[in-house]
Amino acid sequence: MAKPNYSFEKRQRELAKKKKKEEKAASKAAAKASGHGDDDMNPNDAAAALAPVEEVNGDADGAAPADKEQPPRG
Repeated sequence: MAKPNYSFEKRQRELAKKKKKEEKAASKAAAKASGHGDDDMNPNDAAAALAPVEEVNGDADGAAPADKEQPPRG
């Protein structure tokens, strides 16, 4: 029985991934050129737009700001 050629299989998978990535990029470019591109916002802007107000202000963890003094616990 012949042993499998893992290098060849890996190369074929890599080529398939590359081809799929190129096709996706081409379709995105075509959509953007036709004016239907909703990808005008980069991922960082999209994350900022979806972030809650508390997270943007730094209060996402619910902790009190450092400049306010808290009464002692106990």
